[in-house]
Amino acid sequence: MIFTVAIDGPAAAGKGTISRAVAEAFGFAHLDTGALYRAVGAKGGDPVQAAQTLSPEDLARDDLRTLEAGQAASRVAALPDVRAALVDFQRRFARREGGAVLDGRDIGTVICPDAEVKLFVTASAEVRAKRRWAELGGDYDQVLREVIERDMRDAGRASAPMRAADEAVVIDTSDLSIAEAIAAACAEVRRALPQG
Repeated sequence: MIFTVAIDGPAAAGKGTISRAVAEAFGFAHLDTGALYRAVGAKGGDPVQAAQTLSPEDLARDDLRTLEAGQAASRVAALPDVRAALVDFQRRFARREGGAVLDGRDIGTVICPDAEVKLFVTASAEVRAKRRWAELGGDYDQVLREVIERDMRDAGRASAPMRAADEAVVIDTSDLSIAEAIAAACAEVRRALPQG
């Protein structure tokens, strides 16, 4: 069975946690597409060449979840040639046999516009900054500024800006527990799965 779940949304909204849980619940493969961009940003040097030569070792780096890697990812993701280098990989992954869950910023709008399920996971900037601050520490006000700046950059870029696909179901996790957010996402997937 080929079945794609596209999960988009801003940083620290919970889409990674939800995506991994959905993939596990339904036995689908999971791809955190942000990790591709984080790895490109973390490699340094020419970002296009870094995207074209991305290796499994690059994706296994232990510094990909840092705030710095996230900011670097947002910068390189705005480059059309970097995006183009990574699109084919993502599309092949999405249509693999056995089902796939991809999370990122433009999965439902650009990478997999024909995905069987499209979700847009969001939360207020303040809630997302608190989550990121609890995870990474530092100065909360600085983290909030960086979250807002990243949102503006991701939503304002010329190539594949972050936005909810027209038919996406929006899940606002601001006031939801992790279990409630996962349950909401799983309900949407279950509704779309072929019966029988």
